[in-house]
Amino acid sequence: MKPLVDTPTPIEMPKSPPVVETFDLGKFYRTGFWMNQKIESLKSCTLSVCEGETFGLLGQNGAGKTTLLKTLLGIVKPTSGRALLLGKPLGDRAVKQRVGYLPENPYFYDYLTGWEFLQFVAGLFQIPVSVQRQRIPHLLDLVGLAQSAATKKQLRQYSKGMLQRIGMAQALINNPEVVFLDEPMSGLDPMGRYQMREIILSLKSQGKTIFFNSHILSDVEKICDRVAILAKGELICMGAIDQLLGNTKTYRVQGKGGHLNILQKWIPDLEVDNDLWYGHLQGEPKDFVATVSRTGGQLIGMNLAKPSLEEFFMQQLEERGIYPTFRRCDRPIEYF
Repeated sequence: MKPLVDTPTPIEMPKSPPVVETFDLGKFYRTGFWMNQKIESLKSCTLSVCEGETFGLLGQNGAGKTTLLKTLLGIVKPTSGRALLLGKPLGDRAVKQRVGYLPENPYFYDYLTGWEFLQFVAGLFQIPVSVQRQRIPHLLDLVGLAQSAATKKQLRQYSKGMLQRIGMAQALINNPEVVFLDEPMSGLDPMGRYQMREIILSLKSQGKTIFFNSHILSDVEKICDRVAILAKGELICMGAIDQLLGNTKTYRVQGKGGHLNILQKWIPDLEVDNDLWYGHLQGEPKDFVATVSRTGGQLIGMNLAKPSLEEFFMQQLEERGIYPTFRRCDRPIEYF
């Protein structure tokens, strides 16, 4: 496992210009009967997302992910710090024309059909009717929503998955440069998740910048260029997937016997415990297996050392005492 980092790790940024920049961004809310209690949702959040990058923001419920998105979109005003979106201060009206947004729990006009709703949103962006006639069917096909349902069913009759699809279509209606997605896979079945993943990858191939939150870490691992972990409003880890999880060709090996001096050349961090040895392999696995056999050793196990993003995420939280370590309970549940 790669050593954990206590602070956001600076990495070499791409040459493309930053689209999202935050500098010590903070947000707190006052609560209580006398409004004398302060809850910090964001604490000195500093990050940068470059043009064409797919950036994933991870964290528990209540970690501050949605607050950060809403702050970047100008829906919520920051308490401290500053941020830039497409090179402009937050809340700039001209920038909003160039941005798409899908909230986690969107609210739509219940008595409109999906088609009427997309026409309404297109009108807000002053998209000509002639363009709407071509763009709306294309978006419906893209998100996997039947045109018959879009033209005949009112939104109040839509399932959660259908609402998520129409929400994605409205987020793309203005052909945005930057797309903000808050839990885009929420409420979707496996096929819907696959389609949403393909949509995001399609947007990525078009050079669009995507900033999204998700609890489905396996999807994040497949889609994102970089990720950040937010915990209790604080950015605790940030970097490229390969940087955080390690090289996919790193193997952890275990065996016994053989010539330790020769094995040391293949396993720089070789450790010996009684008659067993183990460590991380550096070199071609086939050649290593042949070397172990030739020196009279026995290879017991060879496994990829790279953890999944979910494992890395859980370990980050456990190391900081944010999330308790769970142990499997083999005892049957007792009912009283």
